[in-house]
Amino acid sequence: MNSASTHAYDHARTTPRALATEAVHAGRDDLARQGLHVPPIDLSTTYPSYDSRGEAARIDAFAGDGAEPEGPPVYGRLGNPTVSRFETALARLEGAESAVAFASGMAALTAVLLVRASMGLRHVVAVRPLYGCSDHLLTAGLLGTEVTWVDPAGVADALRPDTGLVLVESPANPTLAELDLRALAHACGSVPLLADNTFATPVLQRPVEQGARLVLHSATKYLGGHGDVMAGVVACDEELAGRLRQVRFATGGVLHPLAGYLLLRGLSTLPVRVRAASATAAELVRRLAADPRVARVHYPRIGGAMIAFEVHGDPHDVIASVRLITPAVSLGSVDSLIQHPASISHRIVEETDRRGAGVSDRLLRMSVGLEDVEDLWADLDGALGMGMGMEMGAEGAMGERTADERAVLSTRRA
Repeated sequence: MNSASTHAYDHARTTPRALATEAVHAGRDDLARQGLHVPPIDLSTTYPSYDSRGEAARIDAFAGDGAEPEGPPVYGRLGNPTVSRFETALARLEGAESAVAFASGMAALTAVLLVRASMGLRHVVAVRPLYGCSDHLLTAGLLGTEVTWVDPAGVADALRPDTGLVLVESPANPTLAELDLRALAHACGSVPLLADNTFATPVLQRPVEQGARLVLHSATKYLGGHGDVMAGVVACDEELAGRLRQVRFATGGVLHPLAGYLLLRGLSTLPVRVRAASATAAELVRRLAADPRVARVHYPRIGGAMIAFEVHGDPHDVIASVRLITPAVSLGSVDSLIQHPASISHRIVEETDRRGAGVSDRLLRMSVGLEDVEDLWADLDGALGMGMGMEMGAEGAMGERTADERAVLSTRRA
């Protein structure tokens, strides 16, 4: 590559770019100078090296601070070029220094907890609701952690000398409740705030800009976007990233290179997918809020493609009656999914805790995909059935309002 081309590459790499542009180009900036257009998949588990002294020095350096070794790869558990591309891209999208990918979202959260515990900081302050398995991991003390559950206003008072982390999710799974991340980060003081950004994605919010030190994604969801890859990733500063890489190396929770490739490809369409699905979700929210068979609709102010709603009738009948929408766990795919949190995703949470967090037995969670809104509404309308009568009272009073007023009220109650 000549000097003019090199300069052009460096300029493109360092010039600030819009999110949609970063989604397409981040992690791929070096392809043209290599004569490539599509990122390659490196499936090697090990790599040849004739300089064992140099390799020993690089491994020693990694053991010291967890920085990615310079030079050629060493071993698949230490790092992989394809996975590194995805990590670079996700860090750019979240506005973080670094990102570290794992085999699943739970593996990513486990690594964070292990890092803090290794420093003698085993206490976690958390706000419900969280994803059910995240809740269980903390509550069961499987990693030797102790958790204090608080309302957002109680975070500062719950901090202790051994508090290693404050964990929140906004919008929350499954109620879509939103938190003031900036206020929470201030309340945390020097304790790192971890924000699960799975539902919002960096398209709708970037927690680092609001003071969060770590951003967690179940990359299985929107980042992959097609229901065909399982992964987790943490975006954070380089100091924490180094420690996370060391835990990943020691525990083996690595991401497969093919998964890294699929995730990098998924990021390129992330803004388009999230915005299109969000527009459809907003219209479905409007219709559900006006429907007498629906008691309450939850939808975050920042928007998004996730909807939660409570029905007057039996939610299990709705699950059994959909035909276009897929009744399944997970979310963020190009096709729409619906599930009953109290039965599946949050079943592992103690019933009193579950209900206390707003996860009622009549709550349904829907991940809106890219289908036509009329087709989705026809399926929901049929699944809701005609037998769900309108209950009067505080919620039933909504029937006296206009459809637009009911939509606004339901959204604000989320």
